[in-house]
Amino acid sequence: MKKLLVSPAPHIHGNDNTKALMRDVIIALSPSLLVSFYYFGLSAVKLALVGAISCLLIEYLIQRFIIKGKRTINDYSAVLTGLLLALNLPPSAPWWIVLIGSIVAIGIAKMSFGGLGQNIFNPALVGRVFLLISFPVIMTDWTTPFSLFRPGVDSTSGATALSIVKEGLSKGMTMDTIFSENNFSYAQMLFSKIGGSVGEVSSFALLLGFIYLLVRRVIKPHIPLSIIVSVFLFSGIFWILDPAHNPDPVFTLLTGGILLGAIFMATDYVTSPMSTRGMIIFGVGIGILTVLIRNFGAYPEGVSFAILIMNATVPLINNIFKSKKFGKEVKNG
Repeated sequence: MKKLLVSPAPHIHGNDNTKALMRDVIIALSPSLLVSFYYFGLSAVKLALVGAISCLLIEYLIQRFIIKGKRTINDYSAVLTGLLLALNLPPSAPWWIVLIGSIVAIGIAKMSFGGLGQNIFNPALVGRVFLLISFPVIMTDWTTPFSLFRPGVDSTSGATALSIVKEGLSKGMTMDTIFSENNFSYAQMLFSKIGGSVGEVSSFALLLGFIYLLVRRVIKPHIPLSIIVSVFLFSGIFWILDPAHNPDPVFTLLTGGILLGAIFMATDYVTSPMSTRGMIIFGVGIGILTVLIRNFGAYPEGVSFAILIMNATVPLINNIFKSKKFGKEVKNG
């Protein structure tokens, strides 16, 4: 009798492989990259190039001189990490910040665990959080750099919508006053530039990437949708209780890094649960933690911390919510 042999998870079916999957994610990031290039010009291009090249080079050097194992620089995973790191940085960040973040993301968060498939935490987010803690002034400088692609757009100083709201509320202002004084609109948050990291320029561009990943079946919708729904519902509770001093759910979803994190970070195969129920628990946990950190924490943003915290729970979630077993023998007759 023939036996069906099944390898340990994650399972990749058909002609898909790591390289093809990583390439699809990079393609899904293209709308956000192009929009950031338009608004931030060479500054965004510089961050993306330095991130991709430095991550690729650091992984190669570690595998060449330290680990001396199978080379994985051709699978696009290092390039993707570099691009995601760049998208999580302020547009005015200097190039050497990206380099330091790449060393932490690849050297510590990925290769120290054994490389692709072995890391516990999302490498790009580890790099971003390390930079935020180590260089808080640079990582919270939201100056909009001069764009060569948009003549007449000069360098301006500004702040993210989240930081404006948090500062305004701390001064006793109401949400209506903050909205009116800053001319916030949902159309602006969805379609055009609003203060924030390079990858937070346009929510619409991120949603285009989400649709592409779903159509290509690169990711399942459970994690992103559970994050989005939980953020909407949980922030909605605070808003209903006190609408004057809490942002509404739509504002909460369309500002900051929720969409970027939910679509491209939390869905990382290695650092997310394998079962459907586990994915939902994982996403809900991220959503609730994000709202709690935003409302009560020192930082106006909380997505990166929430994802990393839930990354640590993935082994426990996988142990409790096990995937359906395949390969069970069936007797003939």
